[in-house]
Amino acid sequence: MIKGHQSWVFNSKPVIISSSAVGGPFEAKGNLAEDFDILHDDIWLGQDSFEKSEKKLLEEACEIAIKKGKVKKEDINFMISGDLMNQIITSSFAARTLAIPYLGIFGACSSSMEGLALAAQLVDSGAAQYVVCGTASHNAAAEKQFRYPTEYGGQKPPTAQWTVTGAGAALVSREGNGPRITSATIGKVVDMGISDPFNMGAAMAPAAVDTIEAHFRDLNIDPTYYDLISTGDLGKIGHEIAAELLRKDGLKIPEDILTDCGTLMYRKDQPVFAGASGCACAATVTYGHFLNRMKKGELKRILVIATGALLSPMSYQQKESIPGVAHAVSIEI
Repeated sequence: MIKGHQSWVFNSKPVIISSSAVGGPFEAKGNLAEDFDILHDDIWLGQDSFEKSEKKLLEEACEIAIKKGKVKKEDINFMISGDLMNQIITSSFAARTLAIPYLGIFGACSSSMEGLALAAQLVDSGAAQYVVCGTASHNAAAEKQFRYPTEYGGQKPPTAQWTVTGAGAALVSREGNGPRITSATIGKVVDMGISDPFNMGAAMAPAAVDTIEAHFRDLNIDPTYYDLISTGDLGKIGHEIAAELLRKDGLKIPEDILTDCGTLMYRKDQPVFAGASGCACAATVTYGHFLNRMKKGELKRILVIATGALLSPMSYQQKESIPGVAHAVSIEI
């Protein structure tokens, strides 16, 4: 059901009956290692390219979520997924392996919550009984496509972020036990003229703020309704910008409630510059760490606002600025 201008309220409150998080060796050394289902010790995952490694990560995450949900693969109506590779080949090739009717999406690093919102809408409307949604990213594959191959050894500025090598997936159903998806706010594309591909946090922060403000305006609720409000991968720089913009706009969110997946993933002594990023950032933190905290009773209501920078190598070469988008999903238990 539409609420306000750009939000959905799900009357049936679709259930996340299972979820999964898969990571690489760098994630295994991070803050949230214990929240992953699988942590690989090799970024190649036995494959002969980083792109194939990313595909395997997504396949593993989806298969784990399906297995944990105790649902037959042939009973799942749709798979929704997106990623950062050209023509979202990670998602499409993983869907080829899984053989589930497939809807490919692209929201860059906002794809995790975009997919979860669409999955909830399909289930809530009666258009599906089971939907699996997921996304993945790979540090070396993303660096090669968007910046410079890692083996070049190029120096990065302090505003740069570290793309998460990992994948996250969730299985959404109309019935069952688990956290429930209560609402979602679909974000607008916001572009404030940032053109530096090494400063994604600044490029995405205005879109995150726009979506957060729209969510509370549409639903007519106060930020203290939630135990935790987390942006996707703004990192240290973008998180500070977003917090400042929210304060200027008069939306006061307590510091102990407002956080960012990109600042939570890694330890302070890991060389990640401004923090984590990538499609797998919000996906693994949400489907691993946040949902585990909810199941432990530490959190009851959370709002996750996955953030995406909608650039491509071609748009950067043509000296375009970097548009941002953010999608918010409310999860309650």
